[in-house]
Amino acid sequence: MPSERAEQATGAEEVLWDLSDLYLGPEDPSVERDLESVEEMALSFRERYLGKVASLDAPALKCAMEEYEAILEKMAKVESFSHLWFVTDTLDPSRGKFLQKVREKEALVRSNVLFFELEWVGIEDGRAQELLRDPVLSHWGHYLRAARRYKPHLLSEPEERILAEKSVTGASAWVRLFEETINDIPFELHGKRVTEEDLLSLLYSPERELRRKAAQALTQGLKSRIRTLTFIFNMVASDKAIEDRLRKYPHWLSARNLANEIEDEMVETLVEAVVSRYDLPRRYYELKKRLLGLDTLYDYDRYAPIFPQEKILPWQRAQGQILEAFSHFSKDMAQIASVFFERRWIDAAVRQGKRSGAFSHPCVPSVHPYIMVNYTGKLRDAMTLAHELGHGVHQFLARKQGFLNSQTPLTLAETASVFGEILAFERLASQLSDKRELLALLCSKIEDTLATVFRQIAMNRFEDACHRKRREGGELTTEEISHIWLETQKAMFQGSVTLTEDYSLWWSYIPHFLHTPGYVYAYAFGELLVLALFSLYREKGDEFVEGYLEMLSMGGAASPKEIVAKAGVDLSDPGLWHRGLEVIEDMIQKAETMAEGL
Repeated sequence: MPSERAEQATGAEEVLWDLSDLYLGPEDPSVERDLESVEEMALSFRERYLGKVASLDAPALKCAMEEYEAILEKMAKVESFSHLWFVTDTLDPSRGKFLQKVREKEALVRSNVLFFELEWVGIEDGRAQELLRDPVLSHWGHYLRAARRYKPHLLSEPEERILAEKSVTGASAWVRLFEETINDIPFELHGKRVTEEDLLSLLYSPERELRRKAAQALTQGLKSRIRTLTFIFNMVASDKAIEDRLRKYPHWLSARNLANEIEDEMVETLVEAVVSRYDLPRRYYELKKRLLGLDTLYDYDRYAPIFPQEKILPWQRAQGQILEAFSHFSKDMAQIASVFFERRWIDAAVRQGKRSGAFSHPCVPSVHPYIMVNYTGKLRDAMTLAHELGHGVHQFLARKQGFLNSQTPLTLAETASVFGEILAFERLASQLSDKRELLALLCSKIEDTLATVFRQIAMNRFEDACHRKRREGGELTTEEISHIWLETQKAMFQGSVTLTEDYSLWWSYIPHFLHTPGYVYAYAFGELLVLALFSLYREKGDEFVEGYLEMLSMGGAASPKEIVAKAGVDLSDPGLWHRGLEVIEDMIQKAETMAEGL
């Protein structure tokens, strides 16, 4: 039966992570001890520092910062475990219960210590600058300066405590409901229950009828829960609108941009640059339509392989190829990545109830990152693995900065992951001699790049329209959201892909819109930045490597502009985005030329 293609053995079926470096399980006595001690630490911290931050000298502020960080890291360790424990089986009520228990404790702890940053931000500017000039606070300099950017948007301490404690019943609760709802949908194909990940994988099948049926099955499953998914989408948007209004953010994306340490104008320039080159997706998909010999390229044809000989890539081979690619760039980078496999820091098996997609979770500096993927043996799964390993290496290197300074703004968080993908792509391409296979690989890379740059910006346009309309006219219907989704997607394809009515519901399974509203432009930011970085690598060779790894090791200990400068790129250069887009155009031109020669 065709659907069995999604079930072929890959060797990843038993690749399950070992969370014992965090805790042995939810019943581990250390969990309860840490939850109790972190609450005590927070209460003690509050008792000793509440109302006194403005009177601290630099050495005393340094001590307070160290204690503050220790509290947050201990809480984050338990929260990381509860999250990782939950995502591999979201249908288990006991895991959901444990996750909620930890999140409620986290909200309580944060509410008890949030006064500290509020008081720091409230210090008069002159006094704050005097403190920041003291060398004893040099390690915390960027963090403390960055915190003061929020001064116009912070509320009083009692108001902030209410928001912190109520957060567990706000957006985070809706996100959990979304995950449980999506993973409980009875997707069905050929009379068998399948996962969302299975269906998405089958959209890459060489069999058009199988792709069509997989798309139809995905739509039917989403349709069965669309009222709930629509309501969740509205509630997250409403929750964000309320908080933005209370904090006086002028625009729905302003809070995200501030967290990313990037100006609204820079994001607008990025979006405008990408939208101005929507001709590139159209040009590529017109080429793909010709290569597939189709009169019409439907939405379920977008990921069809150019040549239908794609084989399953076993887990061990994917691991070897990626580590070789990393080693060719930097032996240190490959050594770090190899530890993820050796010490079982990766969960790759596809199974019912497991969250779809992939991520690398940094956890806490005192432990290490963990990676989750759903490996079905496709080439794109190997690229996803390389992507997440790039994140993992970045997070591992940044651990030395400590909990607060290791957290990278989203605009740079995608840099190492996309760079890892390109390294893996270059390695695979160098080993191919068959022109058809090489073209197929190039087309796969172009499609990934278009998805990372153009599709994410199209999704940004979708979010922008939805958040604006939600704030202006109240709750959105499924039909209204679906209409916006289709229109913003059609704008990107410019007629090269025909979007079916079924496709109009596919906004409803995308977690980014709920987990981190406004996040998606960071993918385009990271991809175009990496194209510029990779051009520098080709130009400088080994000379580039040291600066690149130094950039990753900085985590979030400096501004994005300062961090990227370590690798030789000027983030304020307005031509940066267009240079990246020109690289994409060159890739499409190369594919067109190769296609003519076949």
